Amino acid sequence: MRSLDDLLAEGVDGRRVLLRADLNVPLDGADPAPSARRAEGEAEAAHPLRVITDDGRVRASLPTIRKLTEAGARVVVTAHLGRPKGAPDPKYSLAPVARRLGELLGTEVPLAADLVGPSARSTVDCLAPGAVALLENVRFDPRETSKDGAEREALAAELAALVEPGGAFVSDGFGVVHRKQASVYDVAARLPAYAGDLVRAELTVLRRLTGDPDRPYVVVLGGSKVSDKLAVIEALLPTVDRLLVGGGMCFTFLAAQGHGVGDSLLETDMIDTCKRLLSEAALSAPPPPGGGQVGGGPPPTNKIVLPVDIVVADDFSAEANTRVVPASEIPDGWKGLDIGPESVAEFAEALSGAATVFWNGPMGVFELAPFADGTRGVAQAVAGSDAFSVVGGGDSAAAVRQLSLPEDGFSHISTGGGASLELLEGKELPGITVLESR
Repeated sequence: MRSLDDLLAEGVDGRRVLLRADLNVPLDGADPAPSARRAEGEAEAAHPLRVITDDGRVRASLPTIRKLTEAGARVVVTAHLGRPKGAPDPKYSLAPVARRLGELLGTEVPLAADLVGPSARSTVDCLAPGAVALLENVRFDPRETSKDGAEREALAAELAALVEPGGAFVSDGFGVVHRKQASVYDVAARLPAYAGDLVRAELTVLRRLTGDPDRPYVVVLGGSKVSDKLAVIEALLPTVDRLLVGGGMCFTFLAAQGHGVGDSLLETDMIDTCKRLLSEAALSAPPPPGGGQVGGGPPPTNKIVLPVDIVVADDFSAEANTRVVPASEIPDGWKGLDIGPESVAEFAEALSGAATVFWNGPMGVFELAPFADGTRGVAQAVAGSDAFSVVGGGDSAAAVRQLSLPEDGFSHISTGGGASLELLEGKELPGITVLESR
């Protein structure tokens, strides 16, 4: 596929470049002093700006944007935020993102009031070489996510028209390349298309995991539901040395072993599936090269490793009563909200001997202080290992930053949770396929 460097070699000075970025950041609360940088003539926002709680994805977009602006391109950024229902919704406006992007770039980043309408055209027409503008949330237009190819193509044509004639498209939102959407797939099929540095870096790292990773290869999976991770579990189970399972999904596995899980999160329709996975994994973990064991201790008897103790609470709140109990003894009326200290120690021991680690999903409700220690302990073990370590985006990446863990302790922190998992599952990513075909 053609790269950003290929585009720069062709020359972009004065050209308009449409950049698909992933700026889908978490927001919380309201800004006490809203000052959205909007295109001239737009009415003041009806609601105060919400506050970005993790700007990791905005920061990740900076290198590609800077390369383009330093080469004199007029950069038109398109992105989504949240899941609006195909219509403008102030709650999902990109105004907070435009402001933060401007702060990080040290320059004003105007936000068009619409996606492809009069404000967008006026904003783009006013762009000087080396300047950046942001179009309003692409998912405010129902054609972006339409299953009707003709509808998506019509929107793609309007987006392309903003940068034509002589325009180009750079795909740098890895978090959306698994979506066949107008701003990801159809625009790339219409304009000269190039992969941004972020997309290329993500592919290089994740394909290393799906090729011939150094062993022992240990995967840590967390998050809420087994059903969300079933495909990646089935894809990884034959190839990994150990699969450590935490988060809300562990309780369905514990139930599959016959344990009561109290009021913990439980997918009853997935219990039989978990039984099958545990059966397939039993006695299937070979010793690491050289005859040693992963992390020391006796030879593993199952590739799937579950928590041995759980932090339970009588309520889902930071003020709840809590205690640590064996994983097989969760009392009725209590819910598991984190893995316990013995589980952290066992997971850390397995991780200490790993050569390659992939971690996706928190070990508990890390946003609440009483239930953050499991995620923190596992993250510290990953960062402290000598392994080539990949954090699989989404909540895991947010946890690294929220818990103030050093990002340089990990080999790579992905920006695309869903895209990362689908690539590991072996699925075709439409946003990559179209780039490879150009």
